[in-house]
Amino acid sequence: MENEILLSVEQLNKSFGDHEVLKQIDFSVTGGEVICIVGSSGSGKSTLLRCINRLEHQTSGKIYYHGQEVRDIQSEVNKYRAKVGMVFQSFNLFNNMSVLKNCMAATQKVLHLPQEEAFSRAIKHLKSVGMAPYINAMPDQLSGGQKQRVAIARSLCMNPELLLFDEPTSALDPEMVGEVLNVMKALAETGLTMLIVTHEMGFARDVSTRTIFMDKGYIAEDDVPERLFTNPQNPRTREFLSRFISG
Repeated sequence: MENEILLSVEQLNKSFGDHEVLKQIDFSVTGGEVICIVGSSGSGKSTLLRCINRLEHQTSGKIYYHGQEVRDIQSEVNKYRAKVGMVFQSFNLFNNMSVLKNCMAATQKVLHLPQEEAFSRAIKHLKSVGMAPYINAMPDQLSGGQKQRVAIARSLCMNPELLLFDEPTSALDPEMVGEVLNVMKALAETGLTMLIVTHEMGFARDVSTRTIFMDKGYIAEDDVPERLFTNPQNPRTREFLSRFISG
């Protein structure tokens, strides 16, 4: 899957009424890439992910997955989302289900896995994020960091080709941010293709293979982190990063 284009976005625009949130977005995601999207609040980062995941419908433009346009037929969207998973900032766990059931539900309902396979897949991924001891816990018994790690495990149970992260640490207390970022770093090292909206600049600099800076609905800069963080070409990128990086 490496070096194969998994996803491409062409001339994507999104408006809410008269407010243009995304403007002429063009980029592609190749297998094995870890792409971090950074930028000020309101620059369109989360809306872009929501369009990619079909939670929002673009106003114009196209999204292609393996060269085929992603269409809004619900049965196709469900199959697509099984391969292009999403981790939300607010976890979105089912509060009436245990940690284990949260991780088994989608694989049984969407992928129609038999119970035994759904169980072993859930245990495997809960172990990988350090949450196996909590399989019988309910979400309200967990810290924010633990909930987010369960949410990541739940997404991994679907065996996604591409995992989208929408500000996965922004709802967490500062001391819990590290545990989630460490899990994401470990995932990046496995070769999982990831598209991550984040305000954690150190993480973006150290973990991404490519960093995209968005400004006022546009992609202002798209480069390897070594260049984008040390010698950004766009004045807006420089201005944004000056708050995070000195010297």
